[in-house]
Amino acid sequence: MKISLASDHGGLELKNKVANYLEELGHSVTDYGTFSVDRCDYPDFARPAALAVANGECERGILVCTTGIGVSMVANKIKGVRCALCVNADMAKMTRAHNNANVIAMGQKYVDFDTAKQIVDNFLNTPFDGGVHEVRVSKIELD
Repeated sequence: MKISLASDHGGLELKNKVANYLEELGHSVTDYGTFSVDRCDYPDFARPAALAVANGECERGILVCTTGIGVSMVANKIKGVRCALCVNADMAKMTRAHNNANVIAMGQKYVDFDTAKQIVDNFLNTPFDGGVHEVRVSKIELD
């Protein structure tokens, strides 16, 4: 699977670990940055990573900042992106099954690497349940 990835300086360490994990699993990763611990602005990296999912360049996206809140807000401004902030593996499973999320956000301050691996596994391997959830998901984007 082709996956877009991005973080700001507050999520760089976890993003890099997740990138390596994804590559070990055989996924293709497009990393939109940042690549430095220097202070930066998360929209500059989250937006292009989310756009890559919206326009079909990547199948899924993973965004990381200190809390995960900022990058999720940026991603959800983009038409066609359904981003969920996940702090545990069950949230990742549920957002795929019920919300058909195509991007997830994590906060480096709140998610350790072992938990991040579980979140990533559920995000990538859980199918969308469809059914009544399809009707609900269709109501997310009214424009």
